[in-house]
Amino acid sequence: MGSTYHSLHYHVVFSTKERRPLIAPAWRPHLHEYLGGTVRGLGAVAEAVGGVADHVHLLVSLKTTDAPAGLVRELKKASSGWAAQEHDPLFAWQEGYAIFSVSWTHVAAVRRYIGGQEEHHREVAFIDELRRVLERNGVEYDRRYLV
Repeated sequence: MGSTYHSLHYHVVFSTKERRPLIAPAWRPHLHEYLGGTVRGLGAVAEAVGGVADHVHLLVSLKTTDAPAGLVRELKKASSGWAAQEHDPLFAWQEGYAIFSVSWTHVAAVRRYIGGQEEHHREVAFIDELRRVLERNGVEYDRRYLV
């Protein structure tokens, strides 16, 4: 055991291109499994993966040497190729993403939130959810990108 200790948890959210409902219920669990496996393959830990037809949420733990942007880039690249090849040739992710640091004391709550996405989105649209999360975290955003 070394002398470097860490607790680095991130809540990552990204949507399908143009927020189209491309992630069909029939293969959604396979996408979530693929995302989790890809996170593990990149040396991180997928603590939770969930989402609905037009976006995904991940709770990931990183090492101190991991760059969150690099992990998200590789994750989106690998999973969009897999989804296009295996399920929908038109599949692609939106260019950007949202990422938030998560304190250890909030990890369980974020895990529950990600696990309840199907139920949550019966009442709340993705864009409304994203605006709320951005505002709650003090993130300034350009409304043009949240149409």
